[in-house]
Amino acid sequence: MSVSQRKTICHHPLLLKLVRGAVGGLFIVRGWRFARQQPAARKYVMIVAPHTSNWDFFLMVVIGAALGRQARFMAKHSLFNGLQGRLLRWLGGVAVERGSHHNFVAQMVGLFNETDDMVLIIAPEGTRSKVAEWKGGFYHIAVGADVPIVAAQLDYAKKTVVLAPEYLPSGDFSSDLSQIQSAYKDVTAKYPEQDSSCCSES
Repeated sequence: MSVSQRKTICHHPLLLKLVRGAVGGLFIVRGWRFARQQPAARKYVMIVAPHTSNWDFFLMVVIGAALGRQARFMAKHSLFNGLQGRLLRWLGGVAVERGSHHNFVAQMVGLFNETDDMVLIIAPEGTRSKVAEWKGGFYHIAVGADVPIVAAQLDYAKKTVVLAPEYLPSGDFSSDLSQIQSAYKDVTAKYPEQDSSCCSES
């Protein structure tokens, strides 16, 4: 069975609603507000930033559960062993070999081409630590699959999760990335000293 045909939690609307209510409810009680307007596109790459804390993962869970699309995320292939691997795949995880930039980009482009309903959720920094540059994989996937990019903003100062308008990349990485990162100029990370949302790589 191909990855695009594999059943995940996204095929169970009631369960998704319960997850969104349980996890999202914890944040709402703490004063968080979540975007209600969802992107119109059926396929897109969603970047979630700034990524500086383990709490970001739980915010991503709430976002993914609310999208109404087949949400997927990438993780290194070594994590997909035994019961843990089965759980990750059921949650929408896709195992990738990160040794080759072209390999995982091609994997994701192929996955987009196999389906008409998918959101690939990526933290563009690739780590919680501060990095000199964003990883460019998310951009090259969007270009290769001819899908838009949606910037999800995790603002810990305002306690809001906001989705920027869909952005269709032109193929000019530097110019496009400058526009995409501008969506984060007034966003405060959980740990601002680790925020890498001003930097990029080609």
